[in-house]
Amino acid sequence: MTATRTRIKICGLTREQDVDAAVAAGADAIGFVLYAKSPRAVSAQRAAELARRLPPFITPVLLFVNAPATEIIAACAMIAGATIQFHGDESPQECAAATLNSRRAWLRAARIPLGDGARDFDLVKYAQDYSNAQAILLDAHVDGFGGGGKTFNWSLLPPSVNAHLVLSGGLTPANVGDGIAQVRPRCRSLAVDVSSGVEAVNAQGQPLKGIKDPEKIFQFVAAVRAADRPY
Repeated sequence: MTATRTRIKICGLTREQDVDAAVAAGADAIGFVLYAKSPRAVSAQRAAELARRLPPFITPVLLFVNAPATEIIAACAMIAGATIQFHGDESPQECAAATLNSRRAWLRAARIPLGDGARDFDLVKYAQDYSNAQAILLDAHVDGFGGGGKTFNWSLLPPSVNAHLVLSGGLTPANVGDGIAQVRPRCRSLAVDVSSGVEAVNAQGQPLKGIKDPEKIFQFVAAVRAADRPY
């Protein structure tokens, strides 16, 4: 039995201080949303500025939704070592075309239906269709793209998926341990991805999208580390 280390991505960052907080907390990857319709969107130029703050061995991840290959290639030229995250309706062929010249690793988001509908999503086939992806990212299927802070029913995922998975969708410091316990035995390896679950709130308790809370980031990382145990 060996200890398993769950990789952590903090996504939707827009400010220098939030990048620094995620790095200090021990995140493995930092996500930038390059999708103009998202409230957490940044330009490729802004993502490049923020990515330059990253020390070695922390990976910038660029999230795109149905973007032209030329746009993805141009962003990759500005941000060395970035991983691409496809979060729209991109086919395997479109993912390959956008990453072929840059030879960048890429993730493919699978939008898992909420409620009992998760049972009908064929994740095994999806992983086979996108077998060239470094990992399949699991997010809840909500209206629009880019994540909606919703949690799908983890218990309805297939018992065995021959892929590296990234669990996303509604994760918080309070529930990430349960998510890891339920999903990690079902795949080759598991990482987690959080955005809204570590955001600051205003005086009315409403989330400030794109503005992170350093304390919540540290709490999230601590909860993941507590869930890592021998298997």
